[in-house]
Amino acid sequence: MNENEIIERLFRMRDGKYAEMQKKIIPTVEENSIIGVRTPELRSFAKELYGNKDAELFLSSLPHKYFDENQLHAFILSLEKDFDKCIVKTEEFLPYVDNWATCDQLSPKVFKKNREMLLPYIRKWIISDHTYTVRFAVGMLMQHFLDDSFKTEYADAVASIRSEEYYINMMRAWYFATALAKQYDEIIPYLEEKRLDGWTHNKTIRKSIESYRISEEKKQYLRSLKV
Repeated sequence: MNENEIIERLFRMRDGKYAEMQKKIIPTVEENSIIGVRTPELRSFAKELYGNKDAELFLSSLPHKYFDENQLHAFILSLEKDFDKCIVKTEEFLPYVDNWATCDQLSPKVFKKNREMLLPYIRKWIISDHTYTVRFAVGMLMQHFLDDSFKTEYADAVASIRSEEYYINMMRAWYFATALAKQYDEIIPYLEEKRLDGWTHNKTIRKSIESYRISEEKKQYLRSLKV
């Protein structure tokens, strides 16, 4: 199955109403690049392709024309079991990621088992000048380094980011809100001492207040820290 055949298959799975919804919530991509394939079908297709030469050829054919191709690409990569291969393919793909959805769907399972090997790449990605590479780096810290592997140096790296990019700062707020739920005592000083820019500070508080994982008592205190 070559790339044209993959595209034809994607169009056969198209849901017009879903495409219209995606156009509204993913404003950074061209509207005519959205085919409108639902996520469960893309995941199923990725599993069908993964592990054969069709997938290899598809992953090498960058850049893709359609948003849905990028989504499919992210799902195939997320299935990769070889860390070294996955890192190479991830670094090839990241410069072409142009929206929050594809960025957040890219979540290789193999990274969880190889967190120490992943860290040097996160440190490189987080200082990138590409919006979605930075967002991806913060997302990886949130997914893999907020539990037993947590260190304040990781939170420091996220706090030190200064950007005007909405999709970077929204991920930073998501990171700190999640961190408050998991490492409250270590993270609350970032708000008390105003280590974040004002927008991210207040968005962190808002997302935390909306979380069911934070107690009402803590939510009341967080409200008092708004700037």
